[in-house]
Formats: sequence, structure tokens, C-alpha cells
Amino acid sequence: MSALLTESYDALAAVVSRLREEDAWAPTGCTGWSVRDLLWHLHADAVRGLVAAHTPAGRAADCDAVAYWRSWGSDPDADERSRRLTRVEAGLHELADLRERYLEAAAATARAVAAVPAGEVVATQGHALRADDLASTLAVEATLHHADLVAHLDAPGPPAAGLDEARRVVEALLGRTLDGWST
Repeated sequence: MSALLTESYDALAAVVSRLREEDAWAPTGCTGWSVRDLLWHLHADAVRGLVAAHTPAGRAADCDAVAYWRSWGSDPDADERSRRLTRVEAGLHELADLRERYLEAAAATARAVAAVPAGEVVATQGHALRADDLASTLAVEATLHHADLVAHLDAPGPPAAGLDEARRVVEALLGRTLDGWST
């Protein structure tokens, strides 16, 4: 899974590295978030992965790459607070700074996760999961947000392997295949 994470992060980094200041306020596929807002979120997720790669859980895994997502629900009030906080935090930085922070954190995260044995259990967001499951969660998030980022930009979308993993996770969450849907 670490190879999938590296591929997903590299593809997203290729798009992020070409962003210009005039792209900063372009809309994304994330309701209410501009490019700069999404970059702030992506940076935070890469930092989460970097911290997790260096945080042994000290206990057995309590979820896998699919079950990790089950704990996330939709709380409209919390979602709105998150959008506002993200906008404020992202607004404190020039796009070039956001871009460089993301690129640096994503590269470090891919290297750190690749260095952790696949079966080692790490901790993140209150969960304990195997390193290969962590890599999947990070790759799925990067893949979906890559699609969000390019929704209104003329830039390539996420790689097929990331889309395949996202589909695998979504189908497992739904308990059924998405017949008739292309990746």
C-alpha cells in the first residue's frame, strides 16, 4: 500500500506544484472550499499521516482501511465550523507558502509510511490500524481530494490505482458493488 500512497501523493503533488496565485480562490469539488482551503486541508492530512507513521499504537488494531471511514459521519454544524476554520487558517498564507508546505509534508509522509513495516500498528485520530491500512486511508483521501482539486482546473485527475482503491473502500462500506459505474 505504501507504493499506492506514493503514487497518489506524487500525482497530486504534480498538480499542486503547478498552482499559481490566480488559482488560489478557484472553487473545488469540496462545497465551500477554494483551492487554498483544500491545500490547507491536504497539508493537515499529510501531517496527520507523518505523525501516525511515527506513533506506535501500543495496542492491537481496532480498524482497517475500510472500518476507519465508518467512524466519520456528517454533522452539518461541525462541517460548517470546519469550513470556516479552514478558510481562516488558509487565508493567513500566500498560495506559494501553502503549496510548499503541502509538497514538503506529502513527500515526508510518503517516505515515512513506506519505512514502517506493513503490519505494524500505528495510531491516528483515536484509532489503531496497521501501517498498510493507514497508507490506504491516506491514498483514498488524496485521491478523492485530487479529484476535488481539479474539478474546476485544467489539470490531470488522480491515477487509476488510487481510484481503484477508493472504489474498493466505498464498495466495502456500502456492502455492494457499484455496477454500471466507471472508476
